[in-house]
This record gives sequence, C-alpha cells and structure tokens, in this order.
Amino acid sequence: MSNEFELNVTVRTDLGKGASRRLRRLADLVPAIIYGEGKAPVNITIPHKDILKAVSNEAFFSHIVTLNVDGKKEQGVIKALQRHPAKPRILHADFQRVSADNAISVAVPLHFINEDKCKGVKIGGGSIIKALNELQISCLPKDLPEFIEVDMTDLGVGEAIHISQIKLPKGVSSVDLTHGHDADNAVVSVLAPRGAPGEGEGEAKA
Repeated sequence: MSNEFELNVTVRTDLGKGASRRLRRLADLVPAIIYGEGKAPVNITIPHKDILKAVSNEAFFSHIVTLNVDGKKEQGVIKALQRHPAKPRILHADFQRVSADNAISVAVPLHFINEDKCKGVKIGGGSIIKALNELQISCLPKDLPEFIEVDMTDLGVGEAIHISQIKLPKGVSSVDLTHGHDADNAVVSVLAPRGAPGEGEGEAKA
C-alpha cells in the first residue's frame, strides 16, 4: 500500500486541558499524540486545516499515515479522533506507530457492491439492512486494505451475510473471528417486505 497521507506536525511541551484550549483557539492547532512500538509517547500538534482535509477522505482511516515530526518521519495509523459535537472541528487525535514486522488492528470501511442487483431486493422486494459499516481487521502494514467489498448479488429475502462469509484479502484476518472473540456477527441482511407471508405471525409471536 502506498502512503497517500502525510502530515507535518510539531512536538508540544505545553500540556494540559488549558494548553490544549489555547492551541485550538489561538493557533488553530489540534493537539494529538503518537504512541506504541515500545517507544515513549510523543505529544504533538497538527494544523487544523491539514487534519480536517485528511479526515474528509474515508481512506485516511485505513491508510498508513506519515507524520513529519519536526523533520523526523514516523509512520502510524489513526486510532481515535475526537470531534466537536456541533461544529466541523477536530479536537484531538491519537496515532499508533506501526512497523513493517508487526501486525496492526484497524477498522476498515465496508463497501457494499451490487445492491441494485441484490436478489432479495430485485426479486423479493425486500429491504437491505446494514448492521456493520466497518470491520476490525488484523494484518501487517503492507497488507492493509483501503476497504473491503461485500457482494450483495446473491443475498435473498430473510438471508444475511456474516463476517465469516466475507472474502478477505491475502494476509488479512477478522479480529472478531480470532483472538478468542469468535463473534461471527451478521454484516448485512435483507428484510422481507411488509405484509409478506409469515410476517404477521412473527409479529404476533413477538
């Protein structure tokens, strides 16, 4: 995977909530932190306009990001992002360092394809219900996919696609299906149209 995202950041030594508020208000900077890979955490600031532009691209959340820390390059992935509840403002960001030899865990967007050809909708008149919009995966940085496709073509009414049924790229595994989680959750399903045979019975039993 190519590094499409690069941010110029500055180390900050003025810490605390008061300092963070001043950075946002007076300098239009976003406080952030880089941690992981056995190194000490580093507190940084990022120009608000730069990170706002980056997060407007969905791919930012599933790419390796190059952080130019006062002239020294660090590579990481975004792990947490705090947004203002009412304004288009980024308040804080957390980045986790990555190295070529260590697997990382990242939430990758799901792209649902062939919804217009979905058997349960086109023939059965059902409605698509998406339970997940992203999938937590584990892989080496070089194998990190930008997104994962879920093909809706053959999904019928009353059927669901589970995590285990998604075709993952080589070198990529689902966190939900490993590490003792064993949670093969439904990703997307097709709900029968209202008034379909058996629906009334189901509602009565519920």
